[in-house]
Amino acid sequence: MAFPDLLEQHPELAEGIRGKLTANQALSAVTWFRTGGPAQLMFQPADEDDLAAFLKKLPRDIPVLPVGLGSNLLIRDGGLGGVVIRLSAKGFGSVEDIGGNRLKAGAAVPDKRLAEAAAKAGLGGFAFYTGIPGGLGGALRMNAGAHGTETRERMVELTAIDRDGNRHVLTNADMGYAYRHSDASKDLIFTSAVFEGVPQDEASIRQEMADVVAHRERAQPIREKTGGSTFKNPPGTSAWKEVDAAGCRGLTVGGAQMSEMHCNFMINTGTASGHDLELLGETVRSRVLAHSGIRLEWEIKRLGEFGAEGAVEPFLGQEGEAA
Repeated sequence: MAFPDLLEQHPELAEGIRGKLTANQALSAVTWFRTGGPAQLMFQPADEDDLAAFLKKLPRDIPVLPVGLGSNLLIRDGGLGGVVIRLSAKGFGSVEDIGGNRLKAGAAVPDKRLAEAAAKAGLGGFAFYTGIPGGLGGALRMNAGAHGTETRERMVELTAIDRDGNRHVLTNADMGYAYRHSDASKDLIFTSAVFEGVPQDEASIRQEMADVVAHRERAQPIREKTGGSTFKNPPGTSAWKEVDAAGCRGLTVGGAQMSEMHCNFMINTGTASGHDLELLGETVRSRVLAHSGIRLEWEIKRLGEFGAEGAVEPFLGQEGEAA
């Protein structure tokens, strides 16, 4: 499907803008699942000032959604109305050693690149980012973590632009971090952050990074079209254990499958629609609830409008719809 062209409706949005504006941009090209409908309008700002100027002009009734590297994101088949903001590597992709065991990084920086920069600077505490296949904007928003370390342990403060184009600086305490969660307003688009590590020799840091990479290659389907961990770990157990115990390892719906290698990873085997993937996830949630009484919470973000296959309701999945 295609949305009405926002630039035809609001030509003033392009005036004075230095970044890239694209109507009906295919989001399947930017998400790791390689599924989903288009964005009504995608904006890739040149820098923070460009982003602020655009948002100041954008009518309040037009929704805005920031999208990073697309690794933890399931876009529904009907696409996303409004404006999708995707920060460019050129404007938001730098990492700078600012002294005092601190690094300043743009929100478009891949997590693993921050880990690399920290290693070169002799700063420990960042190796876990080597194993997170996303960007810092998403890591800051959801308190991404792995191997016993979370973003909240490294982040000092961040800069953000609000829906009206105003600039804000938030401290770690302002974020209200919890497991895979922050209290930051959904209206904020993170643009950069300051992180703090601890002095450590580069050789030992690189060994930690190598161990993280080796673990991922052994245990996770990293060469598949996937979105990383599908569900959050429930208190006192692991999501994959509950998925496995409910008989959902390898479960398929259409072209979507719970990985045989790591059954908390959902994969597009090549033909999956967004509907297939979301229905598979809800099928797994229903079976885990029936088996153990645990309500798994999605870790993957599902956004947009449903397509021709219709809506996927929570716990809709039935035995007869999966094989």
